[in-house]
Amino acid sequence: MAQLDLRRKLSILADAAKYDASCASSGTSKRDSSSGRGIGSTEGMGICHAYTPDGRCVSLLKILLTNFCIYDCAYCINRASSNVERARFSVDEVVRLTLEFYRRNYIEGLFLSSGIIRSGDYTMEQLVRVARTLREDHDFRGYIHLKLIPEADPKLVEEAGLYADRLSANIELPRDEALQRLAPQKDVGVIKKAMGQVRLKVEAAKPERRDRAKPPRFAPAGQSTQLIVGADGAPDTEILQRSASLYGGYGLRRVYYSAFSPIPDSSAALPLQKPPLMREHRLYQADWLMRFYGFSAPEIGEGATGGMLDLAVDPKLAWALNRRELFPVDVNRAGREMLLRVPGLGVKSVDRILSVRRYRTLRLEDVARLCRGLDKVRPFIVALDWTPGGLTDAADLRARLAPEPAPVQLSLF
Repeated sequence: MAQLDLRRKLSILADAAKYDASCASSGTSKRDSSSGRGIGSTEGMGICHAYTPDGRCVSLLKILLTNFCIYDCAYCINRASSNVERARFSVDEVVRLTLEFYRRNYIEGLFLSSGIIRSGDYTMEQLVRVARTLREDHDFRGYIHLKLIPEADPKLVEEAGLYADRLSANIELPRDEALQRLAPQKDVGVIKKAMGQVRLKVEAAKPERRDRAKPPRFAPAGQSTQLIVGADGAPDTEILQRSASLYGGYGLRRVYYSAFSPIPDSSAALPLQKPPLMREHRLYQADWLMRFYGFSAPEIGEGATGGMLDLAVDPKLAWALNRRELFPVDVNRAGREMLLRVPGLGVKSVDRILSVRRYRTLRLEDVARLCRGLDKVRPFIVALDWTPGGLTDAADLRARLAPEPAPVQLSLF
């Protein structure tokens, strides 16, 4: 194969990395840098944009070390039998690209993954070399997210955590049997073992108050994983149950959901069409409810039909419509837990309500000032000057809150 220039490699390996969704950089401490602290927003090959909980836009150079792979996972565009153009960066090329992009303020960090070349150990060694070279040889203070190769030696996983801000190992498919069938060279037990190791190391790196010497820093932004939606037959409720067990068992910061996208020359075992992107969106909303609103996966499932989340309304509204006996809620008396379950009230809105009602009794106009809008909220609350009456139990409430889109005339030409 003819030697590819660096720009062509970047084009191939940035495009190959786009299928991995688990690259947000929230949760780490912000580092100072002699090259400046601004946030880059320049578009370009390999630059992705993630948003932190405080609203900052974080730009990452998102690439694969290589899209060569000895594995033949049926759902992966970079599988061994795939007819795609291949490329491979050297360690020095990745380091150079990262530093040049960082100095130009295009990025704040690096997201680096890879196909499996030679072996899991060899691939993980290359990934760790990139991070170690950036940190030790160039004093790089940007963000680094490394993809773990679960089959690699535990010592390499430990070393990766010393240089990276976040680590991730993708479970990929919600059902274990589907992973065994579609990716026979992968072992879900090995993946979980690596994730368990990371959790133990992250917890061990948290200093106790009585500790005089701080333990070595280890992946301060924790770990994440990705689930592919629609590649197997798992319904949304099963996917959420899997996510809940991953959060509880491995202390994950995030589970990312990626709608399956059909690939060229795909296996007959895979679906021919991709699921609607709204399904992916609803799973993210449901995930948010589990992490910040106190909902359990079974509770969210109460608003699902046949195991699938409602695509027309968000999961919180679907749950409330299914549990109308719990409403309306008095915004002047209800506890935080119940207020968080009112459609249209977010975490910040609820905290504002709790703060303001200590000094005055809230009217409907006060609630309007404290949240983004009253359309969803009004049927589910009671205020000093407002009661919904029969609106909460109205047969057409769903239709009022989620009207059908107007029909669009299609062109004949």
